[in-house]
Amino acid sequence: MVEIVNRPYAKAFETFATARPDILCLSADLTSSCEVDGFRDRHPDQFLSLGMAEQNMLSFAGGLAMQGFRPFLHTFSVFLYRRPYDQLINSIAYSNRKVRLMGFLPGITTPGGITHQAIEDISVMRAIPNMTILECGDATEVETVLDVADSIDGPVYVRVLRGEVPRLFSTPFAFNKLRTLSEGDDVLVVTAGVCTEEALRAAEPLKARGVGIHHLHVSTLKPFDREGLIKAARGKKGVVTLENHTINGGLGSLVAEILAEEGLGVKLRRLGLQDTFAHGASKPYLMKKYGLDASALVSAIGQLLGKNLDIDDAELEAVRIDTVHSAQKAEAL
Repeated sequence: MVEIVNRPYAKAFETFATARPDILCLSADLTSSCEVDGFRDRHPDQFLSLGMAEQNMLSFAGGLAMQGFRPFLHTFSVFLYRRPYDQLINSIAYSNRKVRLMGFLPGITTPGGITHQAIEDISVMRAIPNMTILECGDATEVETVLDVADSIDGPVYVRVLRGEVPRLFSTPFAFNKLRTLSEGDDVLVVTAGVCTEEALRAAEPLKARGVGIHHLHVSTLKPFDREGLIKAARGKKGVVTLENHTINGGLGSLVAEILAEEGLGVKLRRLGLQDTFAHGASKPYLMKKYGLDASALVSAIGQLLGKNLDIDDAELEAVRIDTVHSAQKAEAL
């Protein structure tokens, strides 16, 4: 039975920040939605509300960092780069400030539709010099990412999970190191964020069909564990990437670039949003509709191997890790 942890970020951030008085918690009018409302109430001297003004918040954070403070910015992922892109470049990235951009509800984990869904954030952030990109895949990584982010000399963007988060890993977030979740000789599967849980659902049904899966979980997207990927990809019949993001510029593009540059000549299938926006609905519904779930992964592996694996949704549901009350019920903003 997988443990489900409620609001892991809230407790982790409070423990982390209160031990470091030069850390400041910045919020852009989404304090409770980003699980720092308790911190605001108990530690007001380390909390700043900048209101619904992300451009000002990023510029202000750059100034705080210049004066030796360690600002951690909290808002939805999409509001950390789309609206304030110019301030992100000029106030933070260009000057290489130690600003931590904690982005909640990445990808299609929000029912808010295109205005709230950060589906191209990795591609945008990858293109910015000096920027480090981290992504949490479970409660353990949420709890331990703060130390990693704070240790980096420069700006850091983190895709954070909130609410009820499953605990999949027993070891903490490791910077620029791929997690090996299974080893096999047939297909390399590379996943990140909430998609790792989907790949884990497919593990046993695939094993029962005699398919050897080498599964890597990615938590550091920039920089990237290039050598770890190359080693795992050698000799495989194919590679599949699965990400909570558009396939353009994200994890799939990262893997494609490395495979091409190394001349490995292995077939690649990229699963994620296929050059499309997503509408608002529950996470399970959207992952199913747009092919980001365990069923889509099984289909892609079958295509690479040239055979029908005969794994239906009922078999995948039987090993579901999380609890889904309703396929249509959307999480609140």
